[in-house]
Amino acid sequence: MSTGAKPISILMAEDDPEDIMLVRDALAEARLSNDLRCVSDGEELMDYLKRRGKYADPQTAPRPGIILLDLNMPKKDGRETLKEIKNDPALRAIPVIVLTTSHAEEDIIRSYGTGANSYITKPVTFDKLVEIVRFIGRYWFEIVALPSEGELNDHGPT
Repeated sequence: MSTGAKPISILMAEDDPEDIMLVRDALAEARLSNDLRCVSDGEELMDYLKRRGKYADPQTAPRPGIILLDLNMPKKDGRETLKEIKNDPALRAIPVIVLTTSHAEEDIIRSYGTGANSYITKPVTFDKLVEIVRFIGRYWFEIVALPSEGELNDHGPT
């Protein structure tokens, strides 16, 4: 993160509370101060992004700078949700990092074909997760230029 910059909010779509806890711990271990918001399925993710229901207030549901998306979730899975996000002009500029247990070549090809910005298979050790979170932090928060919410309108990039 650049000095003086407002930390970028991360929205994680994950139905496993243990995986959420591990990512929170990895963020802390990696010394990333980014705000981590969590939803448990694709329907809740879309409610958050479209500011519906309990996510209507932008103060309590800020637009995320990136989305960490699990593919295997109840209700609406990550595959369907990724397609919906990338087909919406107001949302497609938000980078989506697929973070999942799936090693399936079909999931990798489909995710990139649908517009995923990265595809990462969840590591089996906490140390490896911390390493991945550090890399995500360096790449997405220090190297890449991301649009702020103010630079996007309801119809996508201006």
